[in-house]
Amino acid sequence: MKEERFFFVPQASDVQELPEEEAAHALRVLRLKEGDGLVLIDGEGTFLQATVSMVSGKHCFYVIEKRMPQLRQWVRHLHLAIAPTKMMERMEWLAEKATEVGLDELSLLDCRFSERRVVKTQRLEKIVVSAMKQSRKAWKPTVNAMQDFRSFVKQHNNGFRFIAHCYDEVPRRSLFAELRQASLSDDTEVIVMVGPEGDFSIDEVRMAIEAGFVSVDLGKSRLRTETAGLAAVMMMQLSEQS
Repeated sequence: MKEERFFFVPQASDVQELPEEEAAHALRVLRLKEGDGLVLIDGEGTFLQATVSMVSGKHCFYVIEKRMPQLRQWVRHLHLAIAPTKMMERMEWLAEKATEVGLDELSLLDCRFSERRVVKTQRLEKIVVSAMKQSRKAWKPTVNAMQDFRSFVKQHNNGFRFIAHCYDEVPRRSLFAELRQASLSDDTEVIVMVGPEGDFSIDEVRMAIEAGFVSVDLGKSRLRTETAGLAAVMMMQLSEQS
């Protein structure tokens, strides 16, 4: 049985040509030719069965044979907001694994103790797209540019909102327990904020709580930033299945 070839094509129904990078992979690596089949992912919930109609130089054209709308694998809008680590490789690993597990939105936070305050999201976007194709996800997670902590907290004032931290003097609840108790409803946003290696400042924690965020922990282990981020995503996913 021939393996299906997946390509990310935004608004795939409205165009007839693979994007430049996808075309390069199709033609140079896979050596696709006219008549070969491929599966397009539009990133908005639909797979499309297609056939290569023509190749010309660096261009790969297709015709759509069948639309295949996909069922969402989870109900709520899952949003991780995290302070990026100094070494971007660790954030890239997180973006890949969180996409494989299942995530709707990834935001980058500029916090008081942040080790990195500038991030170019283009590479994260590429990693997310690659992970989306590898894990056969029909929806592409949104990757947001770096945002100041205070601005992020003020902007997000709906849904289930949590801030994970390690301050013993601030009462915390179990994130997983809180998520399991939360009522499921379509498109309700769940936001979990994870701080930098030095944690959020206690003032940031208190600011978030005053704004309506719930103070939580991710278990008894002390986790590195990217591990904490992935643990939060896993809890968001598992809470819907338990």
